[in-house]
Amino acid sequence: MGLCVAFLAVAALYFAQSILAPIAFALFVIAIVWPVQRKLQRVLPALLALVITMLLTMCAIVLLGSMIVWGFGRAGQWLVSNGGRFQILYAQMVERLDEHGFAVAGLWAEYFDVRWLLVLFQQVSGRIQSLFSFGVVTLIFVILGLLEVDATQDKLAAMGEGGRAFLAACRATAAKLQRYMLIRTVMSLMTGVVIWGFISFAGLDLAVEWGVIAFAMNYIPFLGPLVATVFPTVFAVVQFEGWRAAAAVFVVLNLIQFLSGSYFEPRIAGRALAISPFIVLLAVLFWSFLWGLPGAFIGIPVTIAAITVCDQYAGSRWAARLLAAGA
Repeated sequence: MGLCVAFLAVAALYFAQSILAPIAFALFVIAIVWPVQRKLQRVLPALLALVITMLLTMCAIVLLGSMIVWGFGRAGQWLVSNGGRFQILYAQMVERLDEHGFAVAGLWAEYFDVRWLLVLFQQVSGRIQSLFSFGVVTLIFVILGLLEVDATQDKLAAMGEGGRAFLAACRATAAKLQRYMLIRTVMSLMTGVVIWGFISFAGLDLAVEWGVIAFAMNYIPFLGPLVATVFPTVFAVVQFEGWRAAAAVFVVLNLIQFLSGSYFEPRIAGRALAISPFIVLLAVLFWSFLWGLPGAFIGIPVTIAAITVCDQYAGSRWAARLLAAGA
């Protein structure tokens, strides 16, 4: 019975992602920006405070997205201007593989088609449109949710012991999510600065761009740092025209990401956000499977919320202890 319920719950999350994913993101955003809204409401009318809060939130999101677009846009321009290097490396690779009996050129000519590029372009365009629609729906939920926070608190407080316990769990979850985003922002900034410094020292082009990309992508655990590591390595292969220097760049970048995400960040976060590394990876992969890129971002906050809520009740406290890191 328990397995059946779990399977049906996962299926519901998957098929209802167009509704549940924006709601989850909206609750996460509300938990982050509510302190700003509450402070503004003390000196301003509620609607004006809401407008200012939403403008600040949208500016932060647009700024983060603009960093990613700018960084990858600059990388694309570098690719276009250095296309000859890619052609030379491709010819060398094909020649070496042909010497060992691998007909790469024939396979490329057989499977590569202009229609493949058209399908890829359509998929990318569809994904961008889907993310835009997702953002609009999430924004509507955030606006409506911020208007209901005070009323919801009063309703939960009036429901007796059960309501007050759930209200305490919500407040504890919001405080942890705020701390999580603060620590994630600080560590992302430090990671971006260190990567910029290393790439500048190594002599690799686009040092500022790779630092900005590393800062922005670090908000997505595991997947973001992987992207911010692999792409500079590929560019290093082209620029240095060899695998040794590129391998050194790859190793150092992964070392920086490992120290940032697995050593310094857990020690700064402390026990309040202590989650088992296995559970972190599982949460990222699980929610990525369910909701795609938004799920990769929201996976850790959802896990933090689940642990906090479970810890508030005696019957589910064992689950919180099981998911947490350490003894």
